[in-house]
Amino acid sequence: MTHLNTVVTWVDVRDGLPPSGIPVAAAITGRYPADSVTESDTASGEEFWLVRPMYFTTLHFSEDGSEHRDCFVDSDGIVRLPYGLASDETVTHWAELPTLPGGSTHVMLGKDARTALQNAWGPHPTT
Repeated sequence: MTHLNTVVTWVDVRDGLPPSGIPVAAAITGRYPADSVTESDTASGEEFWLVRPMYFTTLHFSEDGSEHRDCFVDSDGIVRLPYGLASDETVTHWAELPTLPGGSTHVMLGKDARTALQNAWGPHPTT
């Protein structure tokens, strides 16, 4: 089996922001909305701190046309600002996403992708 462990280094957003356009793991804090209809959800109204994949950008235009600067955006287009700025949910820390298994890059294209994948998998055990 190929060694697939990685080390993550978290950066406090108060100490710096990532380069524009790179995907990151973002630690987000906020509070789940209180659900007045159903109180069965135990997280309703609770504070949270969780990790989501996002990308950082110096300029983003939302679907409604609003402009955001120095923000984190998730796959659903939700914009979150760095901690300390006016936002319901803010990013407290970020980390570069790990490289592809067994490699030192985040992207492989063409024939290199298949070769890298096969090398990361190694020989498949037979039963």
